[in-house]
Amino acid sequence: MTPDELADRLENAADQLGDAISRRVVHTAEVGRGMIRANASGRPGPNVITGKYRASWEVVGRTIPYGAECIIGTNAPQGRRLEFGFWDMTDSIGRHFFQPPYPHVGPAIPRMEAVLHQQMIGAVSEVLS
Repeated sequence: MTPDELADRLENAADQLGDAISRRVVHTAEVGRGMIRANASGRPGPNVITGKYRASWEVVGRTIPYGAECIIGTNAPQGRRLEFGFWDMTDSIGRHFFQPPYPHVGPAIPRMEAVLHQQMIGAVSEVLS
């Protein structure tokens, strides 16, 4: 391979890299949402009562130059309370509450990180092959 051929190949790879990364970031976010939903399907995460909370998790992605960003989240009001719990809370009429945490997002993060790492290796391999 001549230096000019290598330069052309690398330029072509650079043109394709943003799309490859974007697809793989969105895929990782969808996998992450699935992990969170699975973790929110009973102990040690929260129990399923109606399934609405588990279904409330969404992936919102957008393309940025040479890649993408995704947000995995829920607008359900109980999300933060279920993940982190609360200790020694008293409401405005004097009722005392205690709820232990039922982590379901935190345990998924290391696995999502591993998936993203593999996806980025795949994106580079894809554009260089």
